Amino acid sequence: MAPGQDAVTGADAVPTPLARRLIRRIAAEGPMTVADYMAACLLDARDGYYTNRDPFGAQGDFITAPDISQMFGELLGLWLAQSWIDQGAPADFVLAELGPGRGTLMADALRATRSVPGFHAAARVVLVEASGKLRDLQKQTLDGHPAGWVADVSALPQEPPLFLLANEFLDALPIRQFLRDGDGWRERMVTVANDALCFALGPVVPRPELAARLADTTQGDMVERSAAAEALGEAIGRRLARTGGSALFIDYGAGLSLGDSFQALRGHRRDGPLDHPGLADLTAHVDFGAFGAAARRGGAQVWGPLEQGVFLERLGIGPRAQKLAETATGPARKNIIAAQRRLTHPAEMGSLFKTVVLTPSHSPAPPVFQFQDD
Repeated sequence: MAPGQDAVTGADAVPTPLARRLIRRIAAEGPMTVADYMAACLLDARDGYYTNRDPFGAQGDFITAPDISQMFGELLGLWLAQSWIDQGAPADFVLAELGPGRGTLMADALRATRSVPGFHAAARVVLVEASGKLRDLQKQTLDGHPAGWVADVSALPQEPPLFLLANEFLDALPIRQFLRDGDGWRERMVTVANDALCFALGPVVPRPELAARLADTTQGDMVERSAAAEALGEAIGRRLARTGGSALFIDYGAGLSLGDSFQALRGHRRDGPLDHPGLADLTAHVDFGAFGAAARRGGAQVWGPLEQGVFLERLGIGPRAQKLAETATGPARKNIIAAQRRLTHPAEMGSLFKTVVLTPSHSPAPPVFQFQDD
């Protein structure tokens, strides 16, 4: 392992309990991949970021779209209901959400679809959540609505059609990072220098799985791969091809990974990814191209990526915001207008966040994606 130019530590790094354990682990086992570091920071059974905390909202570390406005969950719920109708309104289906946070998105979606004939009677609501703390919050938010919980996608009921939502889920799946060096690649690793965590680069080795990227990268370019995201895309693709349904993913990213997007957020501020292990959220931009290719290998059609702002505008967020604003006054009215802008404007979340839909190969184009320019 050659630290070289990439050996950096965070200026504000503190020896968190997890940091001390990771330093001991690296001393005993050697440098870690970024993926292993990310998984430990987020999901460690004792000190993982998601294990024992509520990171959402103004009092947490970040705010997601469902926290910004009820319009987001309402429109996604109605989108799913229309997708269900377009696929023949099956009398039994799984309505699932991956990484449901506090349960706000699902609660808003269920409220908006109460008047859709037969939708609630046919739906088996299942939330995919590993954190016991967050499960408790989700139960409170759903306020008695029948639901089940599983810790992993593989534990979802396997037979009925699957209609799935996943907002800001893929960005938290572990990534590995590779720096191009000639016709080979050096993997970015997490190691220890001066009793602190730091980044370093591994030796130059060929990477057959990155052979295609030699055509669109140059010396010193970094690309990121998420085996977990690709495995998920392929698994969901197989499931939809077998049982029918649709899956809507909304996240920030691009059609092709290029550059270092590994980042941390703590207290609504950017943080160094190595500064506070277990106390900061770690994410990376989603490679929608690789995710879509994996879903196609599983047998699904892939629609998008389409910008979130375009998606929500086509779903009618403008008229919905206008209707809500009609009965609001003062700060409440201003908040509705501000929420619409934040969700849709290109300078806010509108362009950075993308929507991707997976459907069976035989199904019609999903709502919003019937346009040729998507």
